[in-house]
Amino acid sequence: MLNDTLTEALNEQMNYEFYSAHVYLAIAGYCAAESLDGFSNFFKVQAEEEKFHAMKIFKYINDRGKKVSFAGMNTPVNQYESILDAFEHAYLHEQEVTKRIYHLSDLALNDREHATMQFLKWFIDEQVEEEAMFDSIINKLKRIDKDSNAFYMLDAEFAQRSFTPPAAE
Repeated sequence: MLNDTLTEALNEQMNYEFYSAHVYLAIAGYCAAESLDGFSNFFKVQAEEEKFHAMKIFKYINDRGKKVSFAGMNTPVNQYESILDAFEHAYLHEQEVTKRIYHLSDLALNDREHATMQFLKWFIDEQVEEEAMFDSIINKLKRIDKDSNAFYMLDAEFAQRSFTPPAAE
């Protein structure tokens, strides 16, 4: 059974996942204002993924017979020096998400809350993928010039990105 401390921490993470969507929508807005529609799409899709993560936690809290609790959000950064700056900001954000997921895992482990430990394994695996993706994109952006064909090819590639929720496990 989830204790109050773990329930509160799960609620905080659910709210942080919704905040993450907010962060990525703000970056999408920055990209759109820079006429980088593919990059904007990339971050809109990323926001959808974050909302999916939040709802996954929402469902888990409810499935465990506990109450979901919503909190307000901080205002995300809305302006960046460059697209590289935006991706570096997103990468740092994902590292914070990872840190938070690890904290939740530690709480579940300390409580010997095996169901929550199993539930959080999916998020741990997801964070490995998220950090690797942002790191890879940052490395590509550092190698290409904003005015190069490669930059516009990357923008076009991101325009094709979409989100399909994973099949129920």
